[in-house]
Amino acid sequence: MKAVRRSQLPLDARAPLAQEHEFEAARGLPEMLPAGEQVLWQGSPGWQQLARRAFHVRKLVVYFAGLVALRLVLMLADGATVAAMAVSALWMVLLAATALGLLSFTAWLAAKSAIYTVTNKRVVMRIGIVLTLTFNIPFRRIAAAGLHVNADGSGDLPLQLAGEDSIAYLHLWPHVRPWRVARPEPMLRCVPQAAQVAQMLAEAWSRETGVAVLSAGSAAAAATGERAPTPVQTALAGR
Repeated sequence: MKAVRRSQLPLDARAPLAQEHEFEAARGLPEMLPAGEQVLWQGSPGWQQLARRAFHVRKLVVYFAGLVALRLVLMLADGATVAAMAVSALWMVLLAATALGLLSFTAWLAAKSAIYTVTNKRVVMRIGIVLTLTFNIPFRRIAAAGLHVNADGSGDLPLQLAGEDSIAYLHLWPHVRPWRVARPEPMLRCVPQAAQVAQMLAEAWSRETGVAVLSAGSAAAAATGERAPTPVQTALAGR
């Protein structure tokens, strides 16, 4: 469905969550926000963090290094010359570097093409490298949320959808909570200053839904790295 420049993002519980569009009425938004709604925060994933945590580039570096080392050990056991070993290792390193470079470039594209927007009434995720999709998630359609903070302060905020709402895992990846294939959870991934974003999201969600959030001490515990989302009856920002 194409965006109409004069239309507004729906808050209706029956409205579809996903929308395909060709232009943006505002940065990260396919349509204008309704009167009285304002953007509280907007950001994108850090591409280096996304490369490490979604594309597992760091783990692949270790894997390829192990393959090169194993190859050299086997060649040495077979009595290969130093020159032959060097040529073989060089080819393997070049192939590995190409693969890692392509993965890193894909992570960069995924991060640069994604914009997460939090308003006082909803979360909007504009994602997609080739096909741009926008996922419009009103607060009243969010059942729970979690928070995982990394050592550098960046982190992930998975959103558990309420009721029968569902978005295909492949439509969201890599902006989705890992391994939740049966019930995919959209995730604001590798966002900077994740704890502050989670706190702001929790406060806005509480104002919109009328449900109190966790105490400051409980919310701060989320920064230790617990991923499990919490029920909306107690909090949105995590344990």
